[in-house]
Amino acid sequence: MATGKKWSAHDALVYIQTNLNAPKNLFNKFGGYKYRNLEGITDALKPFLTETGCTFKLTDEVVEVGGRVYIRATATLTSPDPDDPKEVAEGWARETETKKGMDDAQITGSTSSYARKYAANGLFCIDDTKDPDETNKHGKGDKPTPPQS
Repeated sequence: MATGKKWSAHDALVYIQTNLNAPKNLFNKFGGYKYRNLEGITDALKPFLTETGCTFKLTDEVVEVGGRVYIRATATLTSPDPDDPKEVAEGWARETETKKGMDDAQITGSTSSYARKYAANGLFCIDDTKDPDETNKHGKGDKPTPPQS
């Protein structure tokens, strides 16, 4: 149950952004990398929702842009006070025209999941990317290790 404190959506968002821990606890064997999914994010989020009394909602909208179909997902954090402004972020993902082994509904569903995950990432300041400077060698090979004296 929520604590006695009355949380605004903004205060709850700041609190969640600075305290939420949603580790990359899944592993993609094919790609050789760790990742998190939306379920992991929402599982980590639920105790904060209980504590603050806020609600979290994800919605989708199908949008056509330049003849391509996109899913625009909206992540919304709402406080119990109906007069308090909501905190909102969007995530977008483009549907592929075909995906081997998937029918149209599965393509839309996976695109929705992707867009929703990135809407949640944006709202709660969860960074899933590496800085390009971290991995870019700018045309240089590995630097030799200086000898130890």
